[in-house]
Amino acid sequence: MSTGPSGKQFKVTVIGAGIVGAAISYSLAQRGVAVTVIDRGSPGMAATRRSFAWINATAKRPDSYHYFSRRSLAMWDRFAKGLDVDVGLRWGGQVEWTATDEGAAQLQERAAQLHAWGYPCQILDGSQLSQLEPALSPGEVTTAIYTELDGRVDPTLAAETCIQAAVKHGAIVKLETEVTGLTSSSGSASVVAGGESIDADVIVLAGGVDNTQLAAMTGITIPQQDSPGVVIRTNPLSQPLLSNVSVVYAPPLEPGRPEIHLRQMSNGSALIGEGSQESLAKDDTQSHADELLARAAEYVPALKGASAVPVPVGYRPMPLDGFPVIGFSPKAPNVYLALTHSGVTLAPLISQMATMEIVDGAKVEMLEDYRPSRFE
Repeated sequence: MSTGPSGKQFKVTVIGAGIVGAAISYSLAQRGVAVTVIDRGSPGMAATRRSFAWINATAKRPDSYHYFSRRSLAMWDRFAKGLDVDVGLRWGGQVEWTATDEGAAQLQERAAQLHAWGYPCQILDGSQLSQLEPALSPGEVTTAIYTELDGRVDPTLAAETCIQAAVKHGAIVKLETEVTGLTSSSGSASVVAGGESIDADVIVLAGGVDNTQLAAMTGITIPQQDSPGVVIRTNPLSQPLLSNVSVVYAPPLEPGRPEIHLRQMSNGSALIGEGSQESLAKDDTQSHADELLARAAEYVPALKGASAVPVPVGYRPMPLDGFPVIGFSPKAPNVYLALTHSGVTLAPLISQMATMEIVDGAKVEMLEDYRPSRFE
């Protein structure tokens, strides 16, 4: 049991049961902290459910953020093993290709940067791409790159499993419960939720897009960008779509159109999006979902005959400068912030670092670039 200065069990209230809040709750409960988890919905059903859930350090810039992400990527195997449930964690890497000379130059430049950072990245031609992933019908290929360390996970299942594991360690979970008030002082903190006042030694704000409003209740400024996104699903498919790789980024079928990215969930359904993961999209109609599926099926023939299931547009956490917000705020000493766009990749690392800072009083140097004080 983890105890505070008075000798009583240390109490932490975590607001948010998405992948980040759920992972922190699990890590704290493992340390014997009296954890209360509050979510206005259910675990992993907001931004987490709409995440493409590509575990990677491939798309992270600058180098400090790349290494930060890479450290968390390396923690995922141990993190998932500790949950003792198959949360759909699969490796296999990510493949991306282009049909233009301009695109080839861009991919080669990206590969050179990843090589400089020591991140495995193979440059392939069309024949090598087909050998690596025979399930693809890539069309013309000028250059392809393969980042072999990347993986995927079922994020909602991972969040649900973290919450279940936290409960086994004594956590109390309050779902479908709205937070209406927060107070913080040098000695204590409290949350008003569902008409009840809950006292705590520390409050963790892991509410995703709601973190800006929640933080404002205690005088903390955490600005975010609007980041709407659309990722469609298919009906569950009985056969694997891909033979080897986990994630595919395919070029536009015609100039001026966004690229396609796709992966398969452990239940057999495919997730399909367009543009980069940071692209803004609001079209969640059935017609758009059908069109997106048809474009993806040009590259992955096994998708032909599948049915598109549109998912309502979701707003994803996105700090104003694009980088994580992690740590205590000088304006509210008992409030710990945990906000990031790359929640799926970073959940194992953030949960471990947050637990060390909250329970052990550590001040983790690698988090200094991501402190909430940079917005004050």
